[in-house]
Amino acid sequence: MEKIGFIGLGIMGKPMAKNLLKAGYELVVHDINRAAVKELVEQGAAEEYSSKGVAEKSEIIITMLPNSPDVKEVILGSNGVLEGAKKGTIIIDMSSIAPLVSKEVAAAARKKGVEMLDAPVSGGEPKAVEGTIAIMVGGPEEVFNKVKDILLVMGSSAVLVGEIGSGNVAKLANQVIVALNIAAMSEAMVLATRAGVDPERVYQAIRGGLAGSTVLDAKVPLALEGNFKPGFRIELHIKDLMNALDTAHAVGVPLPLSSQVMEIMQALKVDGKAGDDHGGIIQFYEKLSRTKVRRK
Repeated sequence: MEKIGFIGLGIMGKPMAKNLLKAGYELVVHDINRAAVKELVEQGAAEEYSSKGVAEKSEIIITMLPNSPDVKEVILGSNGVLEGAKKGTIIIDMSSIAPLVSKEVAAAARKKGVEMLDAPVSGGEPKAVEGTIAIMVGGPEEVFNKVKDILLVMGSSAVLVGEIGSGNVAKLANQVIVALNIAAMSEAMVLATRAGVDPERVYQAIRGGLAGSTVLDAKVPLALEGNFKPGFRIELHIKDLMNALDTAHAVGVPLPLSSQVMEIMQALKVDGKAGDDHGGIIQFYEKLSRTKVRRK
């Protein structure tokens, strides 16, 4: 089995790395969060103290980082992956970043004989723990085929969408749909509650019909409990929608509904809720209507 480096052990990265260990892969890990590193080391991973050090000891390097600047710093920066990577190394960047940054980083990697895939994911923490995330991949088909088995340890699907950057375009499309779904769910549940109807029964009544969705099933039960502990933070969804809007405007596509949800999330950020789960969008509507959607 290939030796894998894993950089970025956050809400998503940590369980993804754990699933690779469970599958028997040899793992070298690095993160600024020492507690997360310690947890992985206790489960059999080796520790490295820089991205360069991870690259020197790995054939495949997975990065799972918050945003575009982090990816550029970890891969292109001082003591970064490209300083330690050997020719023939494969980088799989599973962060959700701007597609143009994926292309920029991949071009720099290629100059050193290093291949790269952009492979962002969807599903949030529960599916990362289960190993059932959906993985959207951009890059050369021959490189994708070499690592597909590794991706399918972490996810239930891994689809090659197109050339480098395409994975992140697919992720932006995903995030637009998720954001609008959560907003629609929020409006509907607040409406039902304010009209005096039990929101849990409304949810059960509609979930099997055309309005049913993965988002509905994931987020309504948490809203009914008032549980907005982050599986995917509002501040990260703001970042994704910003990338979606920037990309859309660059190619001449207006996104009027996404713009509206972006402003809702910005209002929640101002209200101190940036660290809440994105299902917490419902709190914006609850505040406007002075109505709490909770289990009776």
